[in-house]
Amino acid sequence: MHTTSRGEFVHRADPADIIPTDWTQLRQNRFSVSARVACLRSLLLSRAGARHDPMLVAETIPETSMLVAHAELGVPLDEQFVMWDLSYSADSEALTVDGLSSDVTVDVVCSDITRRGSRLRNLRTTVVLTRDDRLLATGSGTARCTSALAYRRMRGERMEALGRPVPLIPGVHPRLVGRARTEDVVLAPGNRPDQWQLRVNTAHTTLFRRPNDHVPGMVLLEAARQAATATTGSAAYLPTDLSVSFLRYVELDSPCWIEAESVPTPDPSTTTIRVTGHQDGSPVFRCTLTSPSRELSVATAGLDTRLAG
Repeated sequence: MHTTSRGEFVHRADPADIIPTDWTQLRQNRFSVSARVACLRSLLLSRAGARHDPMLVAETIPETSMLVAHAELGVPLDEQFVMWDLSYSADSEALTVDGLSSDVTVDVVCSDITRRGSRLRNLRTTVVLTRDDRLLATGSGTARCTSALAYRRMRGERMEALGRPVPLIPGVHPRLVGRARTEDVVLAPGNRPDQWQLRVNTAHTTLFRRPNDHVPGMVLLEAARQAATATTGSAAYLPTDLSVSFLRYVELDSPCWIEAESVPTPDPSTTTIRVTGHQDGSPVFRCTLTSPSRELSVATAGLDTRLAG
């Protein structure tokens, strides 16, 4: 049965801000989802031509997971949905925009489903993205669903941060992190060249699309991308391969320190950077990003886009 997506299924208030538009159940725990990327202005311009931002894949995974969980697996709309790990691999050439359709089909398989009673608690989502019958990317992620009451109990006083303004600290120069606008910078200077402080801008409507009591995961991924860009010293960084583990919530009222290091790779045509985040002396996320050679380095126009980058 073919069904149209609704904003509450993917926790988005603006219909124009929704990636999955409709879906069809193919068999138990397998679905075909249509993704709308025609409205996404998140394009990367390179000497090889315009490309869709591969980190759109990172956002497609949680949105399609939420869609299926709410619409087909019985998860109430008011439950909290948290991704604990996520990875993808994209084809840089397939990301090319020139003359190709912007409509993407996402094949979704749900596995490792656990329930407490009748309520879904955990699931793994594996996705395959194709465009014009060409493989665009593959990816997967693990999510946990938590009831609104349990979430409030778990977060306790941290819920008071919901919607509270956070002082905006000065960022690094936009050019250092592949950005054109100061407001799109999510890194501030640290205590050494390979360290930065996370710059939280809760007024940024792309980075914070709704009030939150903690830093959204996509902000952390954008911080990882910007740290990789600064580490390589290139104009920007095209993360065609990415894996991330979110270890705990990143709070809004305490400094989060971002560190990056180059990782040796046997393939000279790629560059891999490992990024970690620490807050209050504990690791909060770990992310590894791999980019093609400099011939595919890109320059971006800023975060007046669909994604945080």
